[in-house]
Amino acid sequence: MKGMILKSLTFLIMMLSGSVVFSQITVTGVVSDSGGPIPGVNVVVKGTTNGASTDFDGRYTINNVPSGGTLVFSYLGFVTREVPVNGQTTLNVTMQEDAAELEQVVVIGYGSIRAKDATGAVATVKSDDFNQGIINSPEQLIQGKTAGVQITQTSGEPGAGVNLRIRGTSSVRANNNPLYVVDGFPLSGADTSAGAAGSDIGASSASNPLSFLNPNDIASIDILKDASATAIYGSRGANGVVLITTKQATTGVHLLEFNSSISVSSVNNRLDLLNRDQFLDAQERLGSDISLLDLGGNTDWQDFIYRDGISSEYHAAFGGGNDNGGYRFSVGYVDQEGIIEQTGLERLTARVNGKYNFFDNKLKLNFQLNVSNVDIDKVPISDNANARGDLLSATYYSNPTLSPYDADGNPTSTGSLEQLNPAAILAFSEINTQTLRTLNNLSLEYFFTPELSLKSNIGVDKSISKTENAFSPDFELTGTQGLGRAQVDELTLTSTLWESYLNYNRDFNEDHSINALIGYSYQEFNTKTSALIAADFRLSEPGAMLDNIASAQVFGANTGNFTDELQSFFARVNYSLLNKYLFTGTIRVDGSTRFGPDKKYGRFPSFAAAWRLSEENFIPDIFSDLKLRLGYGVTGNQEIPSNLYVARTRFGLGTIDNGGVFFPGGESIVAFRNDKLQWEESSQINLGLDFGFLNNRLTGSVDLFRKETTDLLLQISGVAPADTNSAWRNIDATVINEGVELTLNYGIIQNEDLQWDTSFNISYLKNEVTDFEEAPINTGQIDGPGLTGAFAQQIADGQPLYAYFLREFIGFDDNGIAQYEGGDVQKFTGDSPLPKYNLGFSNSLKYKNVDLNLFFSGQFGHKIYNNTQNALFSLANLSQGRNATEATAALIGTENPFNSADVSTRFLEKGDFLRLQTATLGYTLNMDNYEWINKVRLFINAQNLFVITDYSGQDPEVSINKQINGVPSLGIDYTAFPKSRTFTFGLNVTF
Repeated sequence: MKGMILKSLTFLIMMLSGSVVFSQITVTGVVSDSGGPIPGVNVVVKGTTNGASTDFDGRYTINNVPSGGTLVFSYLGFVTREVPVNGQTTLNVTMQEDAAELEQVVVIGYGSIRAKDATGAVATVKSDDFNQGIINSPEQLIQGKTAGVQITQTSGEPGAGVNLRIRGTSSVRANNNPLYVVDGFPLSGADTSAGAAGSDIGASSASNPLSFLNPNDIASIDILKDASATAIYGSRGANGVVLITTKQATTGVHLLEFNSSISVSSVNNRLDLLNRDQFLDAQERLGSDISLLDLGGNTDWQDFIYRDGISSEYHAAFGGGNDNGGYRFSVGYVDQEGIIEQTGLERLTARVNGKYNFFDNKLKLNFQLNVSNVDIDKVPISDNANARGDLLSATYYSNPTLSPYDADGNPTSTGSLEQLNPAAILAFSEINTQTLRTLNNLSLEYFFTPELSLKSNIGVDKSISKTENAFSPDFELTGTQGLGRAQVDELTLTSTLWESYLNYNRDFNEDHSINALIGYSYQEFNTKTSALIAADFRLSEPGAMLDNIASAQVFGANTGNFTDELQSFFARVNYSLLNKYLFTGTIRVDGSTRFGPDKKYGRFPSFAAAWRLSEENFIPDIFSDLKLRLGYGVTGNQEIPSNLYVARTRFGLGTIDNGGVFFPGGESIVAFRNDKLQWEESSQINLGLDFGFLNNRLTGSVDLFRKETTDLLLQISGVAPADTNSAWRNIDATVINEGVELTLNYGIIQNEDLQWDTSFNISYLKNEVTDFEEAPINTGQIDGPGLTGAFAQQIADGQPLYAYFLREFIGFDDNGIAQYEGGDVQKFTGDSPLPKYNLGFSNSLKYKNVDLNLFFSGQFGHKIYNNTQNALFSLANLSQGRNATEATAALIGTENPFNSADVSTRFLEKGDFLRLQTATLGYTLNMDNYEWINKVRLFINAQNLFVITDYSGQDPEVSINKQINGVPSLGIDYTAFPKSRTFTFGLNVTF
């Protein structure tokens, strides 16, 4: 009896237990995509906080799941899935990549984040939106694409760099360039080309430090603009950060692509120089002796030096892989002819990268290997040409009745060492720069759990540059004629990096998520320089002089070796609450050997918060996205020369005088020790609003910012008995940049056959120097006959950086002498070379297989000083037998030919312009019947089709750096290498 009762009770308990188990079950499964299991997927029971994350094999287990409940699967870059349980204990789920979501993932430094979760001012430009055509520098890919980013191509010379400024110019003397980070490797801020001054008629401009990158290899460029975003890079983020991400290895697919193009370039705008008849007529009206000036020739000197440049470019890439990893290999070749004779660039690049997974995806390996060789041929055109000028100056002022060559085929003598024959400059000079560069990076990431990983990066960036220049003894030039000069400069830059950081990424449930990292970084920068100068050659051909430099009779040499180190500790936390309240906090501590022991370390914190208003119920449904952002941070600037705080003694290189005599250098004190030298600091506050309408067909953002830079690093008058007249120290002054940025993107038409997208951005910037108690600093050197010691700009309290400081021209008196308001004194004009407004506007239209893209850029609210007009095109020069423009000749009878060449507002012009930067028409062939070809596209691209401007010079987008004592300048035009109009025909094939 008792046994029967016990069995009955046991059966009843089992039945009750079974009922409970049926209502609350345990669910397991595997989450994967087309490439295999996905670790770290967040799996949550809908409407609860009960959840789990998948392990390395994509497996998950969740207890206490209602049999009638729903599981929510979410992961960055994939479409969120909701799957009913329906009593199943095993649920295997396949997730699909969210193309729209992937497009909106932005790189933020040491990681990436969805754009909708970003709290800082970050802009991303993908490769599909890059500018096309001949690209000298990767920055040109995004010129005009981002509000608050001013990109100026200051020279049309092959291989020349560009000026990129993010939210204005902040430093008087330290570097104003942003930090460039390529695939996680922060590049050195130094110029990678060896210098080659060599002659006072100029040698060449600095080469572009990013020319080693093949634009075809770049996948995206992200711009970190405000301090809350850049503070993770600490002392190197004061001027913003440019993150360049190259195209990565492929997995699961095999890729082969080939691109080729051919381009034709010509000078965009020629000056209206006097021809032979106009020149002789002008000289006759000036009362000159025509018999002495008519040399019998008829030469258009612009025709003589300019040419149509033919360029070709080839790029090939292939890659493949499987579920455990993949690779990508690419090569590129560019052969570019400059639009000036004897100028050109040849670039060869190769790149391989790979990514592989080991130990069930617990260990991830990534590597990048880059190598490039850039060979640039140049002519004497540069910032350091003196009053006599360079090749372009000689072209502009040469007598049009002078023949380039005499009866024997030699360059015709001008009879003066102060007036140069352009044919002689080309025949008797040779300048070449070669740069070999490698950038190699290896990273290992180990996942202790799907949420916690340790990543280590090691890398080496090394460039070896050699610049050779020679000037023949046959060259009619003071200090060169009869002797000849040659110089060989070598520059080796080596940067090594090691950094490690822990990363924790966890979605606790639908309401909370956190991403945190903490790390350490060490980077070393070594610079080695050497210079060899030689004079008094028995050879006359420049190439032979360089090949046999030992044949010179007089030599001088110099070497240098400098090492800087940067040690850093950093941390960042991103926290999301309810998917609508977002918080970011960062801190970085940098230690630099460029400063003394007491000032070696700097601390750079930031904080930002964002509110996704579109997630609130009280926001109207018209908004598909609405987010308010607020951020504040502090960054630093340590981009100054090495060893400035230590006491230094110099052993001089020595000099060679105009007679070829070598004077050896001696020992001299350069600087006394300065332990007080410290970082520049920039603090910035940013208020932003991101918005979207019509299901994000119309999107945009507005940002207001204020940036203050203090403890300015500056060279000032030194203390005796130092041999130099200046020393470095921090001054108690502030540079303020404040402004507004607006970006709009609109998909006007979106259907199967027709897509029309447009984007517009504009920014306003105000710059001012305050609390500047030092004496005003002169800069903006103005060169030309009669202009020795002249300058056009000053840095002073209450003025913008590089404010114009000029005589105020009011006209000519009855004798044709220039008159100035208040007399012959210079004063601030209230004008600035810094544009107040920068804008970009693009339209992309696609109808079936045809696509058309138009891109405009513009700058407004600034002035340009036309030094070329001031120096070369005066009646005084014309009366001395030099050529000039038609506008100059028109002044005969109004201006006195003996008028002095004063620096004044007479030569200050509006720099406003609107340029059709690029226009591209393409056609994609239908390859449906060819399984082995994925895509074939033909295109024609035109660059620099037209410019709307009132500026009288060749191009308003110009800024020759006419520095004085190392203090830079902006907005001065002096015989700049002209820009070209280029037509490119190309083919893209993907297999």
